[in-house]
Amino acid sequence: MITGIRGSGKTVLLTDISEYFERREWIVIDLVPTYDLISSLISRLLSENSLKDIFKKADINVSLLGINIGVKNETPTVNNETILRQMLDVIKKSGKKLLITIDEVTNNKYIKNFAAIHQNLIRKEYLIMTGLYDEIYNLQNDKQLTFLYRAPKIILKPLDYQLMTDAYKKVLSIPLSSVSKMARLTMGYSFAFQMFGYLYWDNNCEKEIEEILPEYDYALREYSYDKIWSELSDTDKKIICELAKQGTSKVKDIRKALDMSSQKFSVYRDRLSRKGLIDTSEYGNISILLPRFHEYVNYKLM
Repeated sequence: MITGIRGSGKTVLLTDISEYFERREWIVIDLVPTYDLISSLISRLLSENSLKDIFKKADINVSLLGINIGVKNETPTVNNETILRQMLDVIKKSGKKLLITIDEVTNNKYIKNFAAIHQNLIRKEYLIMTGLYDEIYNLQNDKQLTFLYRAPKIILKPLDYQLMTDAYKKVLSIPLSSVSKMARLTMGYSFAFQMFGYLYWDNNCEKEIEEILPEYDYALREYSYDKIWSELSDTDKKIICELAKQGTSKVKDIRKALDMSSQKFSVYRDRLSRKGLIDTSEYGNISILLPRFHEYVNYKLM
């Protein structure tokens, strides 16, 4: 399970992982979380050229009436879960490996049903899901899906400053002082790193960094921050607004301004941290992790 804030690179990472295993001749199936995942997986497996002969020998075939699994001329009535289980058994016995990926999971009935069935199919296939913190959290806390707590999780962190600097310098061929400033202005946020580099390149590397900032702010606002903001609770927004307004990172100052108890504040602080919005690594202090989010919040308050 891979989680992180919008624009942190979850989809890019999932794509890289998929391509890595495809090059090693794994069967990689990408599923859409807003459709019946069991039916979609069965259909995708049956369309894989490398599996057609294997399924044919196992007497799994597709007819105009749907999927048949039988022995000789007998075709028993089976549900999709049984069909899938037998298909996965056949794939495993053939020595092939299967990776299923689901990008941007949501806490809907299709994901819940698939996850519930998956826990009985572990060791027959591998599953990687990406999603926002709240969606992953809600799935884990479903009373029928608590096994997801045991699933390995990757929480995406900000990109490495030196690696960003090196990448900018290689592509843009501008002075080190300029690429270092650009890297700092992204604060390691994956979407910002891509967008700022593109805007600088699109302006033929001729404009000063300060001249590009309005375009940069607009892109962050339109393609990322507006959506992130809309998903915050009212209390989340109050904390972020106060943090941007004060220009301070002292927890006691934020709590005092909001007249919030330590216990209540801790709940929201921890949640904002898990969402990837604030840094809580320094005791007694918090700070916003997203680049130019102070400017965005002040824009919203105008």
